[in-house]
Amino acid sequence: VRGTWGNVSARLPGASRMLITPSGRDYQTMNPDDLVVVDGQGNRVEGRWKPSTESPLHLAIYQHRPELGAIVHTHSPFATAFAVAGRFIPVITEEMAQVVGGPVKNAPYATCGSDELAVAVVKHLGSRQAVLLANHGLVGVGRDLKEALLSCIIAEKTAHIATIAKMLGGYSELDPDEVKGLRDNYINHYAREEVRE
Repeated sequence: VRGTWGNVSARLPGASRMLITPSGRDYQTMNPDDLVVVDGQGNRVEGRWKPSTESPLHLAIYQHRPELGAIVHTHSPFATAFAVAGRFIPVITEEMAQVVGGPVKNAPYATCGSDELAVAVVKHLGSRQAVLLANHGLVGVGRDLKEALLSCIIAEKTAHIATIAKMLGGYSELDPDEVKGLRDNYINHYAREEVRE
């Protein structure tokens, strides 16, 4: 993250509200008191700052994906390069299949903060954990903040690997059935089974 670009939110339990980063605040100096509570219509409920201009985008994702608890939007350089080039981030590593669940599609360009952007992002995100915003950046989602951030980290890392692999002559994508199997195993078994002797 550089400066004030990007945003982070978390769904608040028991209500149609979310906690979101404020608009125009530098992440290096931000503290918990700077966060803003927004209701389901995008109105500021608590907090002294204006909520992120991408609040409509976050609310639309939460409305369409009730299992999600957090969203991270970043302008990380390699993922954003794919967004600018109009390319999707391919599934070329097992961790991409496991964490993101498929290629990161590129939602068409729409003005930041607009309802058009929110609609396009929801459509292109689908059931996956990340989506690109054309000429803009990357959105990662998860059941909690840790998982949403991990989605962004893995998408960025894969975009970086794909860029280098392309310079070395190309890459091969994982088979969709393999991707599905890796994702299912990750969700249902990875690091969640206690060893009993």
